Amino acid sequence: MNVGFIGLGAMGRPMAGHIARAGNSLTVFDVDAAAAQRVAADVTVRIATGPEDFRGTDILVTMLPTGAIVRDALVGSGEIAAQLPRDALIIDMSSSEPEGTRELGAVLAGLGASLVDAPVSGGVPRATDASLTIMIGGAGPAVARARPVLELLGKRLFEVGGLGAGHAMKALNNYVSAAAFEATSEALLIGKRFGIDPTQMIDILNVSTGRTFHSELSMKDHVIAGRHAAGFLLALAAKDVRIAAGLAAALNFTAPMLALSAAQMSAASRTLGPKADVTEAIKVWDQG
Repeated sequence: MNVGFIGLGAMGRPMAGHIARAGNSLTVFDVDAAAAQRVAADVTVRIATGPEDFRGTDILVTMLPTGAIVRDALVGSGEIAAQLPRDALIIDMSSSEPEGTRELGAVLAGLGASLVDAPVSGGVPRATDASLTIMIGGAGPAVARARPVLELLGKRLFEVGGLGAGHAMKALNNYVSAAAFEATSEALLIGKRFGIDPTQMIDILNVSTGRTFHSELSMKDHVIAGRHAAGFLLALAAKDVRIAAGLAAALNFTAPMLALSAAQMSAASRTLGPKADVTEAIKVWDQG
């Protein structure tokens, strides 16, 4: 396949590598030129310097921070979609707003291109070993065409509905994850103030009904140890929970826990800044 890949951050870099190692012709781009050079040091790729370098690309993958950035790269100032063949397939693996994804799909259809949304879960470790969970939304023929690329990147592929459904599912998953981290953090802080050893608390949670992804993987290694290097930005976590809250509002569904989670994550992100790891949010809550 002749594939393009835009967005070579902590997740995108290993993902692009898997596509290239499978024998595909790969053109890559990132606004950080050094990121593209790091990919090129590992695998054989062509580094794009402008939108015209994506001419002839059959399948284009985007792995960018927000839906707005995806739209700008494709049909805004980046003008990349205009360079693609009329039957090109675009796979947006970013965390984007579901309604925005549907709107972008309509714009791309006017250019003759198809869009599939396929956000992921699993973080950098699963991006590195190609075992991501991938949530796929889109029309049947486009999804079928996307699967050979997606199967290079993940082990659990779920087709969850029409265009935008993948992004909706990703936002809802990240809301549940954020709420679990918030609850576990609060329990840890309360227990510590009462005199319970934090490490022992996590050991008990992990063999009890309070066990979560975060109690197993985040708390000891990143919170208690003070490393705070889980590899997922707090700003992105807060953004995803806000997307979930926006989805609930658009559907006229009252979700008080979701609203509180979004407020908590957003407040922590504003306090700590755009470069904070998601596990650093507990520093803000510890001051309460």
